[in-house]
Amino acid sequence: MTSTPSSSIRLRGLHKTFTSPDPQLGEVHAVAGIDLDIHTGEIVALLGPNGAGKTTTLDMVLGFTTPSAGTIEVFGVDPQTAILDGRIAAVLQTGGLLRDLTVDETVELIASTHPAPRPADEVIERAGLTGVRQQRVQSCSGGEQQRLRFALALLGDPDLLVLDEPTTGMDVQARQEFWAAMRAEAEQGRTIVFATHYLQEAEDFAQRTVLMANGWIVADGPTDEVRRQAARRRVSARVAADRIDAVRTELAALDGVHATVERGRLIVEANDSDDIARRLLGQLGGSDLEIEAASLESAFIQLTRTGDVS
Repeated sequence: MTSTPSSSIRLRGLHKTFTSPDPQLGEVHAVAGIDLDIHTGEIVALLGPNGAGKTTTLDMVLGFTTPSAGTIEVFGVDPQTAILDGRIAAVLQTGGLLRDLTVDETVELIASTHPAPRPADEVIERAGLTGVRQQRVQSCSGGEQQRLRFALALLGDPDLLVLDEPTTGMDVQARQEFWAAMRAEAEQGRTIVFATHYLQEAEDFAQRTVLMANGWIVADGPTDEVRRQAARRRVSARVAADRIDAVRTELAALDGVHATVERGRLIVEANDSDDIARRLLGQLGGSDLEIEAASLESAFIQLTRTGDVS
């Protein structure tokens, strides 16, 4: 019998309600009742438009705010206990750094607050900061400061890393190096949960994607499956000029199909791309067929726009 993976995070019936300063709005339901299990060793991307509830959810997981209803368990205990036990660390976008200290001094200072910190040399190397360790924080780039926050998060050897827009300010190479380090942390059993606006980053690095909209989870699964769940494939083909309008009209009449003509090619968006391809290559006389895979971005737009939880 296959064993069930242990949960790092377990949310049940989670709600968070705020009172709006605008009396006409009344109560705002930032998180409207979600259930979520994140398993040990997973790399999970939490995506959603502004106001989706993802930041509020992470704030509750980190113990920054308490839920209006529902329960949160982090490694089987409440968030505050998990934090006191040193099992959670966070890499946030801003704050937490003293600008006049060097990178080395910052790491040594924070290390002194931990009962058994990881070696400073180890976390500095892991974060890719070896070349700037004598540099003052105020002279570090935004990406270097973000990597310093990552180094500080590793000092306590946490079991769960929560990252808020972790690669903001990093160039492409630094981003690749950062996620290589994240994969190495996950391979050691560490759980990684990150919120990002870089959809390509989620597509490239997350094993699992959780999409939120209007306080709900609208999609949750392996990143490839989430992409396929809502995003429709795009099929294009060449059709004889004297037939292209008639073929477009015939395909557009099918349920769930959108067909247009662009630069002399027939462009068809449909859930069942195989059926469209068969029709085009068969009786409709199409040629030079191309099928474009759906992107996570198109799934993100469609699911968060509709809030479809089916």
